Amino acid sequence: MGVQQALEWAFRVEKAQLELPPRQDADAESRGFGLEYVLMQRAVLGCKVDGGQHKSGSYTHPDAEVIAATVAGLPDSLGGIRMALRVAELARAGMTPDWMPGAVPRCVPRDIHQNRYGKRAATEVVGTARVMVRGKWRTVDVLACPVTWRPHPEQIASARRDYDDWWAALDWVRDGLVTGGMLREVEVTTGMPKVRPWEKQTQLAPIKHASRGSLATCRTQP
Repeated sequence: MGVQQALEWAFRVEKAQLELPPRQDADAESRGFGLEYVLMQRAVLGCKVDGGQHKSGSYTHPDAEVIAATVAGLPDSLGGIRMALRVAELARAGMTPDWMPGAVPRCVPRDIHQNRYGKRAATEVVGTARVMVRGKWRTVDVLACPVTWRPHPEQIASARRDYDDWWAALDWVRDGLVTGGMLREVEVTTGMPKVRPWEKQTQLAPIKHASRGSLATCRTQP
């Protein structure tokens, strides 16, 4: 199974829990712990990794415990404990980070007012002007409609940065599980979720030249 499916199996099906090591110095920068920690714990504990107080007597597959321990070892450069909790949370829910598929920023009125005649964009006075009305000069208010972007481009960019960070964390976990050789029954493949799924890939479509009948290619967007 791919790493995302392995995580969902470990956290959602097997109910594995993150075993985060206590920090020795609360003021020091957290360094996490790597795969060496998992290997040492497995060697000390023997053939089955004990989940401790989280299990309450229930059984969790040893491979699921190894997967959870690997997630807990995410380095600070990839988000550390914060990202480990995020990865586990999404796996338990069987979800992928919301990267806002199809979201396009649109310029819309900032406020909408509604009365018995219907809805209309709210306006505000931004200045005055002198105009000729029926042969007389009058001072009138200049009105403007404040607008905003919905969804805001930064909101979309932030959601997609979060997806990139999650993907990088899964890539690290996958490499550790594939190369570490710690799993006994579960086989984690190199399969990964899509990289930046919001980016459309260009495709080569064959076209026929009208005059010569020769084949050429052009780039089209799906």
